[in-house]
Amino acid sequence: MRNVSLKQLGSTGLNRYGPYIYEEFLPELQWPRANKVYQEMSDNDPVIGAILYLAEMLIRGTTWSVEGKDENAKFLEECMNDMEMSWPNVISEILSMLTYGFSFHEILYKVRRGPTETSPKYRSKYSDGRIGWRGMPIRAQRSIEGWIFNKEDDLVAVEQLCEPNYFKVTIPMSKGLLFRTRVSKNNPEGKSLLRNAYRPWFFKKHFEEIEGIGIERDLAGFPVLTAPDGLDLWNDQDPLMVELRAKAETLVSNVRRDSEEGMLLPHGWDLKLLTSGSTRQIDISTTIERYDNRIAITMLSDIILLGSKSGSFALADTKQSMLAASLQSQLYNIADVFNTKAVPRLFEANGIAGPYPKIVPGQIQMPTLQEIALMLRAMKLPINDDFELQNYLRKIMNMPELTKDQHEQYYEGTDEQGSVDTLDDVNEKLMEQNGDIS
Repeated sequence: MRNVSLKQLGSTGLNRYGPYIYEEFLPELQWPRANKVYQEMSDNDPVIGAILYLAEMLIRGTTWSVEGKDENAKFLEECMNDMEMSWPNVISEILSMLTYGFSFHEILYKVRRGPTETSPKYRSKYSDGRIGWRGMPIRAQRSIEGWIFNKEDDLVAVEQLCEPNYFKVTIPMSKGLLFRTRVSKNNPEGKSLLRNAYRPWFFKKHFEEIEGIGIERDLAGFPVLTAPDGLDLWNDQDPLMVELRAKAETLVSNVRRDSEEGMLLPHGWDLKLLTSGSTRQIDISTTIERYDNRIAITMLSDIILLGSKSGSFALADTKQSMLAASLQSQLYNIADVFNTKAVPRLFEANGIAGPYPKIVPGQIQMPTLQEIALMLRAMKLPINDDFELQNYLRKIMNMPELTKDQHEQYYEGTDEQGSVDTLDDVNEKLMEQNGDIS
């Protein structure tokens, strides 16, 4: 056997100093300041909010299952459905990584001693005494104080500092799960889905503020206040003139059109409102729409703008497929963290050796019934005796699945010639039973 060096020589090149990461070149998007920016983008911008809501609802609508039919698979499925927070809500918490780039969760365990236990460390639907998942609560991004690396640049722990006590807590990675939208240089902060949308959002935000101010000024007019003759408001040596000038500036800057509008001026003072005729050389609404479209494009979600000037319905299927494919890859990313970190630790805690079952996400974009029917017709697939295919079709049509006994009782299998029924044969039988044909 040849001698192989096990010593690590290089590093990932992650730009960090101590527990802090400096990969982001914009200071306002470096943690912890980025937390407030991304929160404002997701909570205040209607386009970004709609995209994130769409992504969350599409992912929450998928079903999760466990691969395998043995006892280990059954135990894993029990643990998924025996936590303090439901599995869809756990996934919803994990999806905060789309906004912030990462999501860190601490794994909590419990001893399954039955539903009569009062302590959450022991309360469970099952009473077999095995160790299960109590929960996977999120550790809010804004509370992450720093990251701890070892000498080989491996992430070993997370430092958390949060209200109300502001005690610094160190959570080892052996007890946590780190979900990231992407992995580059093993950066624990990942990359926010909103990062590429920051620039168009920044300009859009400021243009909207300018538009609001402009509309208000068009409605109220541009106020011009003229002082009486002989009154030198620019005399900085006279305290009375300085005070009058300050009051006059406050007066014109606070002119508003509302239900309590009105003004009382001393003799000699004159207030005029200049109007622009509500005309502008630049259509600012078109500019804002352009930035809306750019925001949606960076997030592969410009499908939500269909019907406006930004797209046509002819591309709806393509855009929907692109969005579904990108979200599906994030689902696989989440499942990979579960299967490589959470699942092995769960079985090791129970003294069970591998190989272990896997948690598998469902499909976001299911094929339509028309597509399935055309495929089955073209391939001439017999579905009468195919139990799994039958239940797959029922699942797509939101119909209850059949058991083995129900399937054998419902379908006759083969006819007198020994051939199996095709899709057309089954459809004809169903129509006959429903009285649709004679």
